[in-house]
Amino acid sequence: MEYRLDSHTHTLASGHAYNTILEMASAAAQKGLGLLAITEHSVAMPGTCGSFYFHNLKIIPRELCGITVLFGAELNIMDHTGNTDMDDDMAAHMDVTVASLHIPCIDPGTVDENTRAILGAIENPLVNIIGHPDDGRYPVDFDTIAAAAKEHRTLLELNNHSLEPGCTRENARENDIRMLEMCMKYRTPVILNSDAHWCGDIGNHSMSMPLIEELGFPEELVVNRSIEEYKKFINRYKSCSLQ
Repeated sequence: MEYRLDSHTHTLASGHAYNTILEMASAAAQKGLGLLAITEHSVAMPGTCGSFYFHNLKIIPRELCGITVLFGAELNIMDHTGNTDMDDDMAAHMDVTVASLHIPCIDPGTVDENTRAILGAIENPLVNIIGHPDDGRYPVDFDTIAAAAKEHRTLLELNNHSLEPGCTRENARENDIRMLEMCMKYRTPVILNSDAHWCGDIGNHSMSMPLIEELGFPEELVVNRSIEEYKKFINRYKSCSLQ
């Protein structure tokens, strides 16, 4: 399968990533991608950019280095009801949003608490993607999450970085297998993302693609196969696609 896009990446603005916007766009173009989404960590993450940064993203062209470049945010889920650290008005102006559980922003809870936190984000119409739900530090009920993601048309992420040796997320492979099995059960679409924090990792699916192949995961449930399919789920385009 040829994957056409990467929808979870970070630049210097996130505080712990290492390239500029133009460096990231250039790398994506050189790797043959048609679309790159840059999703900086939202305001509650230590060291990231402030709200004015997100408000001002409107000034940047959405075509750079010959490809489509979208700008959004990786929202931090802040409590066990799924509230995030970005207000609805600002989130509505993001091209794309990822919502994730991060240790600096929320302590791990019980399976029920963590599941409710992700469900709250899934049910938020301004959240497009659930980031790295495979982090075993936040155990969840994947059956419940996959069913809800299908109902609310929210993408579940297969995060390549989670599967890399040395990643601090725990039990990612086992959790990803369980998540993908439940996605096959409910026919829930997924998105493969690099979570790149430097330009060399853009479009890197070296750990996630073999897992997809191992499980025989259906190609039609992987939105990376088509930019047009991806657009159906993303804030910048999905309202138009429903008209």
